[in-house]
Amino acid sequence: MKLNVKRTVLVGFAFFSISAFWQMYNNVIPLMLTNTFNMNETLSGVIMAADNILALFLLPLFGTISDRCKSPLGKRMPFIVFGTLGAIVLMMFLPILDNSFYASPSAWKLGLFIGVLLCLLVVMGTYRSPAVALMPDVTPKPLRSKGNAVINLMGAIGGILYLAVAAVLYSTARTAGLDHVDYLNLFIAVGVIMAISVCILFFTVRERKAEKEMQEYEDAHPEDNLAVKDESGNEALPPDVKKSLAFLLISIALWFIGYNAIETWFTTYASHVWGMSLGSASICLTIAMLGAIIMFVPVGFIASHIGRKKTILIGILILSAGFATCFIYTLLASGFSPVLYVVFAIVGIGWASINVNSLPMVVEMCKGSDVGKFTGYYYTFSMAAQIVTPILAGWLLHNVSYDSLFVYATVFALASFVTMQFVHHGDSRIIEKRGLESFDTD
Repeated sequence: MKLNVKRTVLVGFAFFSISAFWQMYNNVIPLMLTNTFNMNETLSGVIMAADNILALFLLPLFGTISDRCKSPLGKRMPFIVFGTLGAIVLMMFLPILDNSFYASPSAWKLGLFIGVLLCLLVVMGTYRSPAVALMPDVTPKPLRSKGNAVINLMGAIGGILYLAVAAVLYSTARTAGLDHVDYLNLFIAVGVIMAISVCILFFTVRERKAEKEMQEYEDAHPEDNLAVKDESGNEALPPDVKKSLAFLLISIALWFIGYNAIETWFTTYASHVWGMSLGSASICLTIAMLGAIIMFVPVGFIASHIGRKKTILIGILILSAGFATCFIYTLLASGFSPVLYVVFAIVGIGWASINVNSLPMVVEMCKGSDVGKFTGYYYTFSMAAQIVTPILAGWLLHNVSYDSLFVYATVFALASFVTMQFVHHGDSRIIEKRGLESFDTD
């Protein structure tokens, strides 16, 4: 049994487009709110948390709805196609309203900007879980770590493509001395990326055919299902599996609290502390993503030898070390140094070790018909964490010090190391394989 790499790459274009969008959203929207609309960090943090508040309800809801969808296009494809189209249309209004408010400020323009932003977040929430659930839908359980590595690779490439576009269009040379930056071209570029990605997915992946293959596999391998029959004859997770799932979801929340604080506030932090432009700060995030991409295969190789859980634990320690190093550097130096590129590469390595293995651990505990629901659980906890972290981290930056950002991230990353000690299910059997096969699990 081997992973269908071609199909997995094509499925990954859904995550490719989503990653490009959220990378832009997290980088640019805080700059719009603070620079154009003159909001303080705490208030803009509240608005930045809105996507996570909505996602807390929308992602498990639409994950479950898509599980039950009987469309001729498949369970997930209608949500992905129409959700992407709606998002592209709505997102184009944001830079237009931003430019208009700068030219002639008024309360109704601010209200309209917030309204469009909320509608955009609702649309994104309708198809994120279906898009992510598509990979485990068409991939047998023993191959999902490998499949998730490919999906993460596609997502990272999407994020890097955005960062490369941002670095070119909004370099320091282009933005130095400007009182206001027009981001319309950046939004158009990301909209084109999203449109092309979903077209590739729609015209190349036959979801219904892949679903049928997966159902045949599950029928032939009932031992992969951890659920057992309860007294009413319904399938349910045993208590020990439920406990592992609970602690795994708590761990996911904790490391997202730490990481998303950096993801949300780094461009603002770099601007205030190191005097960097959006383009220059984007290079740091690009380095982190490159570190993740380079480590996907080695991380899979390590996981095949020591298991998913131990690989995640190592990743947490690496991530924490990277954040702590940035804090120490901030205390010792006043400006940015290229030496920090190495640190951001280390952060990327740690995040890759966590991301490649965490979602497969969650969906490993469910049967095929519940993949969307369990994917929703994953995103419920990651988004719940991200409701808190933009607000709390923003409050710390505004009321304590910008130096507190990396301390905050380090503490929560280390807390997830503690909770992962109580996770005893969803791991992979230790195997020995080479190359791409190192992602495989039995």
